[in-house]
Amino acid sequence: MTKKPADKIAKSPPDGEPTSSQRLDVWLWHAPIIKTRSLAGRICVQNGVRINGHRTEKPARRIAPGDILTFALGHKVWALEVLKIGTRRGPAAEARTLYREL
Repeated sequence: MTKKPADKIAKSPPDGEPTSSQRLDVWLWHAPIIKTRSLAGRICVQNGVRINGHRTEKPARRIAPGDILTFALGHKVWALEVLKIGTRRGPAAEARTLYREL
């Protein structure tokens, strides 16, 4: 078995420092647009989500501030601009700072 070079190993940021990108399913759960992370993953796989106009069905796809997300949930089509990366699933007032509805 070969080891990855040290520069290829993913490093998590020190506590308290925001990351520059985040998994799509985790962000949707932190936002909290979708109730559970597993449901967020299923919506990505079954419905597909557009990130900056490009369809993805991968919940692990990375998103960053400035990205535009478009997806259907129930009878509503959501169009959101990612403003910040979430660090937790917090109260509604905190969650509203993560995105802007378009």
